[in-house]
Amino acid sequence: MLILIAGPYRSGTGDDPALMARNLERLEEAAWPLFRSGHVPMIGEWVALPVLRGAGGSAPTDPIASEIMYPTAERLLQHCEAVLRLPGESTGADEDVRIARERGLPVYHRVEDVPGYQAA
Repeated sequence: MLILIAGPYRSGTGDDPALMARNLERLEEAAWPLFRSGHVPMIGEWVALPVLRGAGGSAPTDPIASEIMYPTAERLLQHCEAVLRLPGESTGADEDVRIARERGLPVYHRVEDVPGYQAA
């Protein structure tokens, strides 16, 4: 399955780039267990941040980011087969879950609950 990993990225960081980078690292920590279990992990920021730079933005705080960050996740969800919602307050991740449920996609809250999960 192509699984969107959703969780805090910008939320709770005060827009501190170092804290946003740490949040992205937390999201990425789930990528290997999903891949090892036979799935293809996807994180919206992996797509949105290069698109943002291509549009002339340099950070998710730039005005153009509102046209790219959330819409990217919404577009990705047209192709994903599930969502892995990691802990933490996040408006964007909550929106990902809402869209996934609206489309009838499964939403998992622990990587161990994803079908086929294989421990290291």
